[in-house]
Amino acid sequence: MLRKALLAASALLIPVLSFANGYVGEWYTVNEETNKKESLVTIWQEGDQLKGKIVEILDPASRDAVCEKCKGDKKNQKIEGMTFLWGMKKEGSEYDNGNVLDPKSGRVYSGSMKLIDGGQKLELRGYLGFSLLGRTSVWVKAD
Repeated sequence: MLRKALLAASALLIPVLSFANGYVGEWYTVNEETNKKESLVTIWQEGDQLKGKIVEILDPASRDAVCEKCKGDKKNQKIEGMTFLWGMKKEGSEYDNGNVLDPKSGRVYSGSMKLIDGGQKLELRGYLGFSLLGRTSVWVKAD
């Protein structure tokens, strides 16, 4: 009886531990020029890495957009619902050595992430080769 109770308690604890990671959850991407929210992204943990998917494009006119410039299995895939972030592995308090797909250009960049503003914002850096040669975007935690 005690064994069953311990197994049930541990099964309940595993999802709680995975959500203890401040990166996991929903985030709004923000246009750097207009400062408007563009999409809702969800980040989840799978094994030892983080992945991200575009859950919703906020502009109704863009919801049916496809990734025309993407290669491989992402070519002509609908952007809304697409996994565009993968392979992010924990390094200290940050995540690094991942991949970020830019659906507008079809390019895949190396990526790193870190939480800022007490975990209310996420800084995503996409780069080619060296981290210094890239672009950073800041996402806002969804409530």
